[in-house]
Amino acid sequence: MSTAADAPVVVGVSGSDESLPVVRLAAREATEHGRRLCVLHAFNWEAALAAPSLAGARTEAEGAIDRAVGAAREVDADLPVDAHVVEGAAVAVLLRQSESAFLVVVGDGGMTTRDCVSPEAAAVQVASRAGCPTLVARLDPPPTGPVVVGLDGSATSRFALDFALDCAARHDGRLRAVRVVEPNGDGTRTEREVADLLAQRGSRHPAVTTEPAVLRGDPGQVLIDQSRSARLVVVGARGDQPWRGLLGAVSQSLLYHAPAPVVFIRGVTDVPLETP
Repeated sequence: MSTAADAPVVVGVSGSDESLPVVRLAAREATEHGRRLCVLHAFNWEAALAAPSLAGARTEAEGAIDRAVGAAREVDADLPVDAHVVEGAAVAVLLRQSESAFLVVVGDGGMTTRDCVSPEAAAVQVASRAGCPTLVARLDPPPTGPVVVGLDGSATSRFALDFALDCAARHDGRLRAVRVVEPNGDGTRTEREVADLLAQRGSRHPAVTTEPAVLRGDPGQVLIDQSRSARLVVVGARGDQPWRGLLGAVSQSLLYHAPAPVVFIRGVTDVPLETP
């Protein structure tokens, strides 16, 4: 994950007005984290050459950028914003930018309302392959609930906890840490583990109110249910199950079905983290 002080929040926009709520969310995240916002529109030459007018296609791209910048300014008039029309396919552009970004924000394209979602969808590709955390925005605004983070004992979920604590500290100071156990699992031991982890990692953010929650059931469904009252959900992209592909099973469930915005964290899962 990028830790450079000048690493921006990056958001991609299309020519559709559906991009504007995504830009506003990206602007809020940039403001809360003290980051500049980088707005990108991918200019597809193949589509432009097939249009009635090449100049008209370029004008439309620039208009999309102007509307996006205007939406960002509605959130924070003083937010530093860079805006660019970039040649290339949208996913490729965002993946390239993610290598030097603090956070990439993409819209989900309404996937939570569909029965079938293509694996080539931009949100799927970026969440699976980005070089930094990815925030997948939803069409509907989230409730004013806590930040929810999913824990599974992996190193990546500890990265997720650190990111979630930082988000909570910069918002309203509430964090709900969820660990899901098997129906016959040792809940008491797990509760101690979660409490110890929150004490260790949470010491950097003493103003954040943390609520540990050890719940039983299917991890994906439990976190989807928890997301219904969350402002934001943070989860490791792969957890401790790298053989499942670029996104773990729980992450896939949240991507496709969680009503709240979800941040997917990528980290080094085989290197233990040092305690504070």
